[in-house]
Amino acid sequence: MVDRPDLEQLYVHESVESVIPKEAFVDAFDDLPAPAELVGDGREYGPTDAVATYVPRPEFLDAGWVHCTRAGYDEFDTDAYERAGVPLTNSSGIHGTTVSEVALNFMLSLARLGHRYRDHQNEGEWWEPPYERPFTIENERVCVVGLGTIGEAVATRCDALGMEVVGVRRSDEPVPGVDEVFTPDRLHDAIETARFVVLTVPHTPSTDGLLGDAEFELMREDAYVINVARGPVVDEDALMTALETNEIAGAGLDVFETEPLPSESPLWEFDDVIVFPHKGSATNRYHLDIAELIAENVERYRSGDLLKNRVA
Repeated sequence: MVDRPDLEQLYVHESVESVIPKEAFVDAFDDLPAPAELVGDGREYGPTDAVATYVPRPEFLDAGWVHCTRAGYDEFDTDAYERAGVPLTNSSGIHGTTVSEVALNFMLSLARLGHRYRDHQNEGEWWEPPYERPFTIENERVCVVGLGTIGEAVATRCDALGMEVVGVRRSDEPVPGVDEVFTPDRLHDAIETARFVVLTVPHTPSTDGLLGDAEFELMREDAYVINVARGPVVDEDALMTALETNEIAGAGLDVFETEPLPSESPLWEFDDVIVFPHKGSATNRYHLDIAELIAENVERYRSGDLLKNRVA
């Protein structure tokens, strides 16, 4: 049990509108014991206040607890929160279904050419692919790099569709639906024979540029990269070179080194690259998913229990 001041108010910073409707998000807390209020910059906070926000602000360090409404908290100075004694939590663990469905969307479209048919539909063209191009994902090998909440959800769905699933994680403990688990130092062994390489790892110094020239040279020429992790996990220049030289067949990308993806990026031009605007978690109930997590932590905070998803 942790001795904390009573939580009297939940403030929702207007920056949450970057990913969810801010008014609907506030309304989702109608039954919360601490009232919710939408606020902008310049507010003062105290130890009886909680803040839900998409972006960091210096004044949040005076609050009793701060929740980042996204899984990635790179912009938040965790050391500063530690020094201030202010708990910082994030929204990881709620994206298993949403993001894994996007990864599966990429794989199915790249295999069965849904993206290409839509391209030709937009031009009013009846297009038929070469006979040898479409394939089924059943029995294909997929390597899921990162077996956290999202990675496990991807693996479960791929296994259900009859794919051969291998994965990469620090622990070599077995994972449901995964035939073989490789440790990170065996990444090359894991990806070498995979038709799909799905990235679900967080962006850390150890995963920065995880896929680069050496990895693309090693991969199958008919392999596809699926990135639903973070843009910098893939060396984008190396990826474009691999696509241009046919070292790999294509990619499904929801994240990029620079976002929005610049209009001059060559990634827009490849027939077998699918570009999503970093909306892997976007559904019409995403604000409710986040609200449920915060509401659980409100109860934990008030009862002195450990907060879920605490990162500082």
